[in-house]
Amino acid sequence: MPVVNRIADFAADMAAWRQHLHSIPELEFECHETAAFVADRLREFGVDEVHEGIAKTGVVAIINGRGQGPTIGLRADMDALPIPEETGVEYASTNPGKMHACGHDGHTSMLLGAARYLAETRNFAGRVALIFQPAEESGGGAGVMVEEGIMDRFDISQVYALHNAPNVPMGAFHTTPGAIMAAVDTFHVYIQGVGGHGAMPHEARDPVMAACGIAQALQTIVSRNHHALDDLVVSVTQIHTGTVDNVIPDTAYINGTVRTFDPAVQKMVMERMEQIVQGQAASYGVEARLDYEVHYPATINSPESTNFAADVAREISGSDQVVDDVPRNMGAEDFAYMLNARPGAYLFLGQGEGAGWHHPKYNFNDEIAPVGASFFARIVEKAQPLG
Repeated sequence: MPVVNRIADFAADMAAWRQHLHSIPELEFECHETAAFVADRLREFGVDEVHEGIAKTGVVAIINGRGQGPTIGLRADMDALPIPEETGVEYASTNPGKMHACGHDGHTSMLLGAARYLAETRNFAGRVALIFQPAEESGGGAGVMVEEGIMDRFDISQVYALHNAPNVPMGAFHTTPGAIMAAVDTFHVYIQGVGGHGAMPHEARDPVMAACGIAQALQTIVSRNHHALDDLVVSVTQIHTGTVDNVIPDTAYINGTVRTFDPAVQKMVMERMEQIVQGQAASYGVEARLDYEVHYPATINSPESTNFAADVAREISGSDQVVDDVPRNMGAEDFAYMLNARPGAYLFLGQGEGAGWHHPKYNFNDEIAPVGASFFARIVEKAQPLG
């Protein structure tokens, strides 16, 4: 079965919703206007329940099917990024310094499309919970919604999500059972030295050299403390220190990201990082403090749910357009919290050539919205069939 005909009928509406949302990007938990738009559309569609204010601006809508059965969850993220837009489209961001550079506007429009179809047809048993989530990019909105009890409150038994994929063939689905995206942590190193004249370094305790030493030594965690065939990333992404050429500063700051799949590897990184920071600080005669922040866990698909979702995707796009053993990647996704709470699957939906995620020229491809909405709708109908 290809794209659902009825969903194809309102493809233009989905594009209009998406382009409106694109013009009003909001960050983290402050998705007030976006959530209000979503709630208004859901009420227009005639869903049975609309619950607002979850995780501040999250929305959960319930559609009842035509028979008894469980509740399946479908999730879309709503937040944007703090990036000035450079697309030049007529519906570009009207909020300076903010843009939908990851396609969450498209994810929201696809789930709205599925909601409209499911509310019209109700060709399923049980219920569907439509989860519109804030703060995926930063803040872990999925985790907050889980902490606020949505899985138990709405009796959700399984949960699914889609993410667009630039430079993957349009309409293709990529997924894999087990881990598909990594856990993400952040580290901060604060170095306190003694400043002085650049011509008299012997009178100072130089935090600049200490920062260089720490940054280089941190790379040995991957190369010397970790099995070469396991997945691990330790990236130093910021070093800030100093003001002018002839002054040794008092302080330096190092920041970066860690990506893992195995909690034992994560624990090893935390321990080695503390040892390296303190050891290097001592060798340079400075003081240093490591702040290590554990963020999103690894995104782990249920094998049974993944196989089921891949079969649904094949019905929509064809077998040659579905890869169900794609290599896992070192990106991160807070849908992991929902998958920790319930079985389910996360899939990528190709949107063709174009700028990548988080790029100022990125733009969601509206042509794939009927594909994504059809996937969501058929997941419900196949998982919870009538009779």
